[in-house]
Amino acid sequence: MTRVCFTLQVAPEKLDAYRAAHAAVWPDMLRALKDTGWHDYRLYLRPDGLLVGVLETEDFAAAQDAMARTEVNPRWQAAMAEFFPSLGEARPDEGMFVLDEIFHLEAQLEAL
Repeated sequence: MTRVCFTLQVAPEKLDAYRAAHAAVWPDMLRALKDTGWHDYRLYLRPDGLLVGVLETEDFAAAQDAMARTEVNPRWQAAMAEFFPSLGEARPDEGMFVLDEIFHLEAQLEAL
């Protein structure tokens, strides 16, 4: 299992609405994420709108491709687009900036 961390920028004036949307994610979206290999998926939001996502998956590209083929994903991305105006025409799931992992405590402890 691989851990993936990504960032996006939520429009600061839309933070409350973004939080509300994620307090009650559509059940079909939740099932689609699980069924396409997104595990232990979490979002963290800074007061200035920096969004950090963390998930575990076997293959992130495959999980993204599988989500893109679901019926619910285009609807969800369209509903979320208003929160990410800096992406222009790109969908939020296409605008993720994936970060490189540079430190993992357990891995270094194991190597000792």
